[in-house]
Amino acid sequence: MSETPSKGQDYEASLAAASTTVAEFEHSRRGFVHRLQHALHVNPALVPLIVLVLAIVVFGLLLGSKFFSPFALTLILQQVQIVGIVAAAQSLVILTAGIDLSVGAIMVMSSVVMGQFTFRYGIPPAVAVACGLACGTALGFVNGWLVSKVKLPPFIVTLGMWQIVLAANFLYSANETIRAQDIEAEAPILQFFGTTIEMGSARLTYGAVFMLILFVVLAYALRQTAWGRHVYAVGDDKDAAELSGVRTDRVLISVYMLSGLICAFAGWALIGRIGSVSPTSGQLANIESITAVVIGGISLFGGRGSILGALFGALIVGVFTLGLRLLGADAQWTYLLIGVLIIAAVAVDQWIRKVSV
Repeated sequence: MSETPSKGQDYEASLAAASTTVAEFEHSRRGFVHRLQHALHVNPALVPLIVLVLAIVVFGLLLGSKFFSPFALTLILQQVQIVGIVAAAQSLVILTAGIDLSVGAIMVMSSVVMGQFTFRYGIPPAVAVACGLACGTALGFVNGWLVSKVKLPPFIVTLGMWQIVLAANFLYSANETIRAQDIEAEAPILQFFGTTIEMGSARLTYGAVFMLILFVVLAYALRQTAWGRHVYAVGDDKDAAELSGVRTDRVLISVYMLSGLICAFAGWALIGRIGSVSPTSGQLANIESITAVVIGGISLFGGRGSILGALFGALIVGVFTLGLRLLGADAQWTYLLIGVLIIAAVAVDQWIRKVSV
C-alpha cells in the first residue's frame, strides 16, 4: 500500500525547490559578475580603451569633421607625447607597487644636461645627448637603490629626489634658457624628436612615433619576457616573489633605472616639442603621468594592469582637452572631467578587487 505524502513533506519539497531556484538565480548573477570581473582582470586596458573610443565618437558627433580630421587626431598625439612617454616610465614603477614623484624633475634635468654640455662645455651634441640619457639612468638607479637596498618607501624617496633634482636643475642651469634659434643653428640633434612627418593633412613628430613604439616594446617586454613577469610578481606580492626565487632587489633597481632612462628620452623629446632647453618646463609631468596611469586602469596597489592602458589614459586626457577647446568650453571643465575619471578609475579597481575576493 503506497504512502501518500503529507502536507509537511509537500511543504519541505516546495521549500527545497524554491531554494534551488534562488540558488540558481544567485549563481547566474554571480556568474555574470565574475565573468565581467575576469574580463577586466585579464584585459585591464579594456575600460580605458572603451572610454577613449566613446570620447572620440561623442566629440566627433558634436564637432564633425572639425574633430575627425587627420590633422586634429594627429595633433592629439603630438600634444600628449611628453606625458605619454613619462607615463610609460611611471607605469613601470607603479606596477611594482611603488610610485615615482621625481619623473618630471629627472626629465627636465636630463634635458638641461644635454643643453648645458653642448653650449657651456662645447661637447659634441650627440655625446651631450648620451650624457643626458646617462644622467637620467643614474638618477633612476639612486631611486631604485634606496627603495630596494635601504628599504625606504618609494613615496618618500622620490619625493625627496624630486626636490633635490629640482633644486640642482635650477642651480646648475642658473635658471638660464637656451634659445631655440641657437639650438637650431648649432645643435639640431637636440630638436630631433620635434621633426615633423607630413602625410597629407596629418602631421606626426618623431616624438609621437617614439612614444607609440615605446609602448609597444614595453608591452611586449612585460608580457613575453621573464623580466616582465618578475615585475608583475614583485608588485603583486614581493615576499612571495622572493620565496619563488625572484631577485626582487635587482628587479626594482632595473625598473627605476629604466624609468630614469625613459624620462631622459622624454627630456630629449621635450626639447624637440618646445624648441628650447628650459629649466622651468615640464613642472607638472609627475602629476600628469600619474593621472594617465590611473585613468589607464593600472592598479596603484601594483601587480595588475596593462601598460597600454597608460597610453589610452594619456590619449583620453588629450581628447578631452582638444575636444572641449574646440567646443569653446572653459578649461576648468577639462580638469573637472579628468578628476571624475580618476575617481571612477580607482573605484573600478577597488570593485574588481572586492569581487575577486
